[in-house]
Amino acid sequence: MIFRHFLQLSLAITTISVFGITLPTRAADLLVSSFNDSTVKLYNGNNGDFVENFVTPSSGLAGPVGLTVGPDNNLYVSSSFNNSILEYSSQSGQFISDFVTPRSGGLSFPLGLSFGPDGNLYVASGANNQILRYNNTGSFLGAFASGNGLTGPYDPVFGPDGNLYVSSSGNNEILRYNGTTGAFIDVFAQNGDLNTPAGLAFGPDGNLYVSNSGNNSILRYNLQTQTDSVFVSSNPAQNGGLQVPVNPVFGPDGNLYVAGRDSNDVLRYNGTTGAYIDTFVSPGSGGLNGAAFITFANTTSVPEPSVTFGIAAFGIALGTSSILRSCF
Repeated sequence: MIFRHFLQLSLAITTISVFGITLPTRAADLLVSSFNDSTVKLYNGNNGDFVENFVTPSSGLAGPVGLTVGPDNNLYVSSSFNNSILEYSSQSGQFISDFVTPRSGGLSFPLGLSFGPDGNLYVASGANNQILRYNNTGSFLGAFASGNGLTGPYDPVFGPDGNLYVSSSGNNEILRYNGTTGAFIDVFAQNGDLNTPAGLAFGPDGNLYVSNSGNNSILRYNLQTQTDSVFVSSNPAQNGGLQVPVNPVFGPDGNLYVAGRDSNDVLRYNGTTGAYIDTFVSPGSGGLNGAAFITFANTTSVPEPSVTFGIAAFGIALGTSSILRSCF
């Protein structure tokens, strides 16, 4: 009898699924480095509400800029004022280690950072115009890319072609280096519409998206033709009031999220058209001050969403109320 009722209940649940009634799921949560108060702030991935200071200065964090989730699912943050990279649990924010110790390999004012296809960590050393490479234990492996006009490197990212792209903010260029050897390939983009390029991101379409921090816009570059187009306009009436965009990131929903350094917010744009959707994190939410890099992570600090069903009405609508009564 119990088994028969179990089969009936399973059929009812299947029917619920067929009719498109699904339980809500929690989106990955949003982490934002807050430069001026030396914290990493956590926001609800569903609605952008402030949750907590996920990482605090008590761990030694000072002037956080770049942050990324590594292949081990830990969070890595560039601590620019003490020239180090700190490691935390991406679930709880608990401090793990000084992954790259202060000034290791000459690290000076670290900014953007990313893990390469080889599992090593690549860091923009802003004050000495180099991209430095560290292995998966934080040991220094050498200067991976430098020279050829690299000035004020802000963010190193690997493209779908396996090469390394670096925003050279001091001379309005995007430089491309061999992703295996670090050898200089070419100036991928220069001047023109570029105005103090900061964070970089490759989109689902394979194009390169650039935070044009000098004129409050996001540019999109075709990887094959190296031609650009304006993806998010610099017009405040069209971009939601974006002020000094730092880091563009495509979220789990396929839309583009951008932190505004001077507006201390995170704006959301349609991931296909670039049209402004909303201000996902409101200005100064949770004390956000000097918004810099952002990333998404599955944390344990935000509770799962819940939903309350009217069981009787639910059962009448689907013909399952008797099944539920007999089972429970």
